[in-house]
Amino acid sequence: MITELLNISSEVKEALEEKLPIVALESTVISHGLEYPFNLEAAEKVEAAVRESGAVPAFIAILNGQIKIGCSQADLQFLASSKQIRKVSVRDLPIVISQKSNGATTVAATSLIAHKAGIEIFSTGGIGGVHRNSLFDISADLPVLSKTPITVVCSGAKAILDLNATRECLETNGVTVVGYKCDEFPAFYTRKSGLSVDHRADSIEEISELIKTRDSLGLNSAVLVTVPIPKEFELENTKLERLMELAFNLAERNEIKGKEITPFLLKQLSELTEGKSVKANIALLENNARIAGKIATMLSKVSK
Repeated sequence: MITELLNISSEVKEALEEKLPIVALESTVISHGLEYPFNLEAAEKVEAAVRESGAVPAFIAILNGQIKIGCSQADLQFLASSKQIRKVSVRDLPIVISQKSNGATTVAATSLIAHKAGIEIFSTGGIGGVHRNSLFDISADLPVLSKTPITVVCSGAKAILDLNATRECLETNGVTVVGYKCDEFPAFYTRKSGLSVDHRADSIEEISELIKTRDSLGLNSAVLVTVPIPKEFELENTKLERLMELAFNLAERNEIKGKEITPFLLKQLSELTEGKSVKANIALLENNARIAGKIATMLSKVSK
């Protein structure tokens, strides 16, 4: 059983026992999504945002072969600064754990672990999806979300993906997509994509009721709560598309493929936007964490 492999911090363990609100957080954004020290800054801001909302933050990672739920400051510093952290999706879990090595969990792995531990809400930046120009290159995030009854708060899918194909794949896999105070599926760095959501919710109470209804129906798929990036940090869409095309060309010339493509493209975007994409990334992470904390707090009150 996966529960026997979990190393849960005392704070998270107490919260689980007392049914207090908890928000799971992925560690890949620290080790692979942002450069040091911006990644550590993001981790600290995300934890603070969750706490401000009345919930307990729980970063999830694999350290020395142990599944950590609730990372210490020293753990976060290590994840942010070490170059020996493996990007861990579900398929990588048995490898990293059996080898007693270190890994940062993706949306897929974090969702699975959080659900097994009894954590209902998970906050991230953007989920993985269908890659551009390769309809068969699909992130494991999508099939895992189709069979894991967790609620994921995000700003849509990563902008470097084929958003139209990703949105279609979410629909095919039965993942309910909710727009928090928005009618369109957010496009990570930009607030609009031209793609619709399944339902618009204008309050935390409405989202909480939707989640409880999903559980009452016995559905095993995730609820994806999509939140647009704060307006003041939004990047201009036309310019962003042009810069992403440059980043993709660089990746192709350097033969960057597989799990290395996303961190490479994000780094290139950071350089091409002169750091604006990093500020945008941190802003949406913090905003999503705050909203996830409010949802977790509301669900906790309802269950009590």
